Amino acid sequence: HLKADLMRQFDTQVNEFMDSLIEESASLGSSHVSTVFPLSDKEKSKLSELFEVNHIRTIYHMFIALLILFIFSTLVVDFIDEGRLVLEFDLLVYAFGQFPLVVVTWMCMFLSTLVVPYVLLSVWAGVYPTSNHRALWTVLAGSLLLLYQGLCLGFLPTYVVLKNGLPPASCFILILEQVRLIMKAHSFIRENVPRVLSLEPNKANSLAVPQFTQYIYFLFAPTLIYRDKYPRNPCIRWGYVATKFSQVLGCLFYAYYIFVRLCIPQFRSISMQLFDLRAMVLCVFNSILPGVLVLFLAFFAFLHCWLNAFAEMLRFGDRMFYKDWWNSTSFANYYRTWNVVVHDWLYYYVYRDFLWMTQKRFRAAAMLVVFTVSAVVHEYVLAICFGFFYPVMFCLFMCFGMVFNFVLNDRRKGPIWNVIMWTLLFLGQGVLICLYSQEWYAQRFCPIQEPSFLDLLKPRSWTCTPQTNTAVDAH
Repeated sequence: HLKADLMRQFDTQVNEFMDSLIEESASLGSSHVSTVFPLSDKEKSKLSELFEVNHIRTIYHMFIALLILFIFSTLVVDFIDEGRLVLEFDLLVYAFGQFPLVVVTWMCMFLSTLVVPYVLLSVWAGVYPTSNHRALWTVLAGSLLLLYQGLCLGFLPTYVVLKNGLPPASCFILILEQVRLIMKAHSFIRENVPRVLSLEPNKANSLAVPQFTQYIYFLFAPTLIYRDKYPRNPCIRWGYVATKFSQVLGCLFYAYYIFVRLCIPQFRSISMQLFDLRAMVLCVFNSILPGVLVLFLAFFAFLHCWLNAFAEMLRFGDRMFYKDWWNSTSFANYYRTWNVVVHDWLYYYVYRDFLWMTQKRFRAAAMLVVFTVSAVVHEYVLAICFGFFYPVMFCLFMCFGMVFNFVLNDRRKGPIWNVIMWTLLFLGQGVLICLYSQEWYAQRFCPIQEPSFLDLLKPRSWTCTPQTNTAVDAH
């Protein structure tokens, strides 16, 4: 009896090890030696500790020095113009307006995500193995899940944002949380449904559904891929958590001074002029600096500070939130390394599932689907948060992004390709800041009282003229 028990335990452990090994090989690809040897926790934490390296910390100190100069210049200009120090931070107050409504809406979204997907999976998993009408139960549960995601997670946050006219930062909080919770719920269902389907007929197994505590942990964990267990650190460094949250707060003030000193004065004056080709070119190149600074701040604040802070509080051991995207010599590598959290979700549930459905016959089409999903979601977030439809991000993703992905591919090596990648990235940031800022001011200087559907689709900055601006100001 003892021998039989030991052999069963040994077989179980070997099977689990081989399953995890095959899964890791499939996720990382067969072209790398490291596929068979997953990264250790020490290796995964190297990038998170990158800012402890003296050379990188020097760059960090340079950005702090630039922030100090922004603050000093703003105080000096305000003192000269107003005769006093102005410390009102009115732009931040406006951007995060109606915050209590944001909190209440987020609580409704989170609690519904906490209950509905788990209950639907539990009920379906309890009925499916022993039922004679499996297809009916599956269609019913799937329909209820899609109805919930469409109404509660899809419609509710968007309705609250548009109905109450939330300012940009408050909009971004709700819409990005909406996208995150939809992706989390999909991963949870997608990873656990195959377990139930693999059960023997007429034999229900409660172990097919994870524990509720595992699902709660996943909702807070800084990952979009559900697993029953994650690598865990032995303790929590609360000083580290406080440092990361203070850095996020510092990045908010940094962004405030960037917009106050570099963006608002420029676009407020440009919006009163005729927007011709010359003004367009000057606007794009003048927008590169603030665009690049905003890009770095978004990366540092969210992918480094925010995710590491939550990972530390949850003792989450895998800190591979990004890779060395700054060393990329191709846009293909940049897309894979800039945001590993989202890339993994797209790879597992869009790219791999598309290949599975097409029996691995259309890899180019699978890549196109990934780009389309990413472009649509990015444009949806910007359209809802800014309050207008101007598909600049979508065009950059689907046109230039797709071309650069194939032209600047992984075969491109050498420093010159890294320079080209950075040049195009800088130019793209300038285009985004320029065109979206122009449209933002045009929407306010040239409002349409009763816009038609065509007016909502047509960019206002294309028809907004200085004469219209003057008439609106006089009115």
